[in-house]
Amino acid sequence: MNDKKTTILLVEDDEKLAEATKEYLERNQFDVSIEYRGDVAVDRILSEKPDFVILDYMLPYKDGKTICKEVRPYFNNPIIIVTAHEDEVDEIVTLEIGVDDYLVKPIKPRNLLARITNMLNRYERIAAEASQDSSASKLDSQGSLQIDVQKRIAIVDGRIVNLTSCEFDLLSYFFANQGVILTREEIYRQMRGIEWDGADRSIDLRVSRLRSKISDDGKSPRFIKSVRGTGYMLVSQE
Repeated sequence: MNDKKTTILLVEDDEKLAEATKEYLERNQFDVSIEYRGDVAVDRILSEKPDFVILDYMLPYKDGKTICKEVRPYFNNPIIIVTAHEDEVDEIVTLEIGVDDYLVKPIKPRNLLARITNMLNRYERIAAEASQDSSASKLDSQGSLQIDVQKRIAIVDGRIVNLTSCEFDLLSYFFANQGVILTREEIYRQMRGIEWDGADRSIDLRVSRLRSKISDDGKSPRFIKSVRGTGYMLVSQE
């Protein structure tokens, strides 16, 4: 049995908040390091390769958005962005910065712990599935939409589309449920590991961003169909 603790790099310039978060997570068996400066965070993430990164959106010298965009091509582990402002949420979930999740301050420690645990479990499950199935999975016999589980890419009409981690996980979830209407509650629970509150728009924004990536017109969809008042469905053509 491997007793090695999960390592977390917390990038947060509020020293009091950072220390309190570190103390709480360490009581829950995580190994936590703190970085207060945004301009140092990129080098630390890439050199230390922590199992998990908690990244404040607003940081001195370099913001969380820039940090995430710079490290994502070389760092595949989960990243949560923390923001102090609700109006930044739409930007976080729609920008192609590779963030896995977000939280709005003030952060409830138990909520943060649940997000971390659920995301780590999801990453482990995805890695296990990838090791069992490295072949491409396709939507129809013409191969107009495919996903490569091992490379974590989509292939649309023979064109490779690089997706963020969350976008690929969302598309994989649709593939696993072809022809099945998935409610926003189900998608939210799958992607974030918690119950949907009915007001969060992040699922619609993520689906919209995914559609844009795979050249799917929301008004006349080839792949992902909107089901009014309910959710979405990946159209089965088998």
